[in-house]
Amino acid sequence: MTSAERREQLIEVSKTLFAVSGFEGTSVEEIAATAQVSKPVVYEHFGGKEGLYAVVVDRESRALLNGIRNALTVRHASFRELIERGTMALLDYIDAEPDGFRILARDSSVGSSSGSFASILSDIAAKVEDLLARPFSRAGYDPAFAGLYAQALVGLVAMAGQSWVELREPPKDVVAAHLANLAWNGMRNLEKDPDLIISGKDG
Repeated sequence: MTSAERREQLIEVSKTLFAVSGFEGTSVEEIAATAQVSKPVVYEHFGGKEGLYAVVVDRESRALLNGIRNALTVRHASFRELIERGTMALLDYIDAEPDGFRILARDSSVGSSSGSFASILSDIAAKVEDLLARPFSRAGYDPAFAGLYAQALVGLVAMAGQSWVELREPPKDVVAAHLANLAWNGMRNLEKDPDLIISGKDG
């Protein structure tokens, strides 16, 4: 193998191991043995387990963010279409890279410059917030709450994705349709000045 090929092999091997056992549960010895190399080869390429883990997380987080951004950067798409496209983009990533998603969703902040899964979702929510602010204002809603709704929408899909990655049922497009249905019909029928029905009750 060339040096570049060996590096890629170590990244792929470690991604599978990290997805199964997590950062703490995976050792350099296990990575080296699975890749059929000596421990010094791992250190030579990545400086240690932390460096290798950071490369895996950075690569996966970029793939996820790029997929979401590409899905949401479409001219003349309705808000319903954007919800569907964003939902499908996340599910597409989970479908194509289940090991990467498991790593990001579990403990991706360890040794990574990209931060935790929560921070990745916050980056996505910031993009959604930008898309929500103007429609909120046009419809008479307070745009100050656009960020809150963006976080809720992204969290809805992400949490469903964490369950779906293990079960893979129902089919991906069916999951996306139901999530978009909940998000869209909930958003479409928002009260402009919501209040809790329990606010006037005891206990």
